[in-house]
Amino acid sequence: MKKMCCILPVLTLTLALSGCGGTGGTETGQTGETEQAAEAGQTQMTETEQSQEEQLPAVELKTYSWDEAVLYEAEEGTLLGGTSVGTENGVSYVEGFAKAGEDGLELTIHIEETGFYDLDFYIRSADGGYKENYVTVDGESMGTAAVEGKEFTDSLISRVYMEEGDHTVGITAYWGWIRLDSVKVKPSDELDPGRFDIEPVLVNPNATENTRRLMAYLCDIYGTDILSGQYCDGGMYGAENATIWKTTGGKYPAMLGLDMTNYTPTSVANGAQGYATDYALEYWENGGIVTFCWHWTTPEKYITGNWYSTFYKEHTNIDLAKIMNGQDQEGYDLLVRDIDAIAEQLLILQEADVPVLWRPLHEASGGWFWWGNAGADAYKQLYILMYDRLVNYHGLNNLIWIWNGQDKDWYPGDEYVDIIGEDIYPGEHVYTPQTSKYLEVLDYTDAKKMIILSENGCLFDPDLAIRDGSMWGSFCTWGGEFVTKNKKLYTYSDQYTEEEMLNKVYEHEHVITRDELPDIKNYPLDGE
Repeated sequence: MKKMCCILPVLTLTLALSGCGGTGGTETGQTGETEQAAEAGQTQMTETEQSQEEQLPAVELKTYSWDEAVLYEAEEGTLLGGTSVGTENGVSYVEGFAKAGEDGLELTIHIEETGFYDLDFYIRSADGGYKENYVTVDGESMGTAAVEGKEFTDSLISRVYMEEGDHTVGITAYWGWIRLDSVKVKPSDELDPGRFDIEPVLVNPNATENTRRLMAYLCDIYGTDILSGQYCDGGMYGAENATIWKTTGGKYPAMLGLDMTNYTPTSVANGAQGYATDYALEYWENGGIVTFCWHWTTPEKYITGNWYSTFYKEHTNIDLAKIMNGQDQEGYDLLVRDIDAIAEQLLILQEADVPVLWRPLHEASGGWFWWGNAGADAYKQLYILMYDRLVNYHGLNNLIWIWNGQDKDWYPGDEYVDIIGEDIYPGEHVYTPQTSKYLEVLDYTDAKKMIILSENGCLFDPDLAIRDGSMWGSFCTWGGEFVTKNKKLYTYSDQYTEEEMLNKVYEHEHVITRDELPDIKNYPLDGE
């Protein structure tokens, strides 16, 4: 988990867009009736009409070129905080995005027709390093504008729903230090209606029957219903689950999130005790689904800080690149040892016929964990090593592989990924479904993969996800302060998700809670 800060909006320009709505398609072909068929009360196609039907083109989705967009220069906007106008090689821009939550711009746009719109921020990094800053519309988080390098480039926020009238677009400093040249706004392209059509075929051809049944269920509900989930290190009756049960009047999340960290050899050597496997067995036997992440504490030889925090790069001097390229054989052997220790726990679950949504090496591209600190190539080698060790060496066939690298360049390959997960922490009381990020993930691979919200802070409004077409397959709220700050009294915390929204989500007809799950053990497979 990587916590995100809360945001405030901010660019002021006036924009008028018109004629942005879609137009209805033209019907092609007619149904003819022969005289004999009419007498018999039957409708029949002529040979010509049958030929026309066979040759009808596929439905074309309406798209809009950026040539149709309206361009606005950033320096025409209202500067907030410490931002200022600068000029380089005759190009004017706004800079000074330094103080998080304060420095920024505010833009007022006028929309003449209700619909979905894309925002293109033309920016560059001030020093060439990676930068990421908040974008809001009418005070609601729409994601971040990210950039790396000293060349101006496009950073898109896609498919923002705006009704007719005036709206406020904001860009506010988070990781700061950008130069913003201009902003363009255009109508959004139509979404491919087939994006939710996922075949329940797992990358492991030897997957167990229950694992295949679970994947079949997830694919069947994808795009229609959202699976609820909650990380709870105390298991089924842990504080977060108990708080949700108490606050919602008896609802449990469909999916329980757990962590393998306490089974890591370094953790065990320092006195950690693991109970997650037992909790997973209990939840499955009570009709629930389980997912695991792994905050992997490094082998002891690489510890430079607190052992229990060595999954963070600042507490370890491990060099994954050297390990994966053969320069540190001892390190390689230690990593394999650690993977084998986790395999022991996963094998216990396999023997009990429990399928696991397995999410290792998460959030790698962020760089805060050691497995992502040596770049994409070393990370992908480690991911593939783990897949090979668990599946081909240990014979683990109960895993549904969730890749959660959070960047297209870190994708290990379609043959190692069943589901793509994104972790998003947009702030407090941010109920937008982060549609722009969802659409970005669609481009990670040409293969169709289910997309889930594998970690979240605040909940999103299911009605907005349905409206925007960003139906994440599931969510899984992180524990602690995101649900309760009192783990003894099970007192609900409104800091991130207000109680009213929690109840709306858990009572929503398109959100699946544990009591609404089918019997996965008997869920039908194709041909049954």
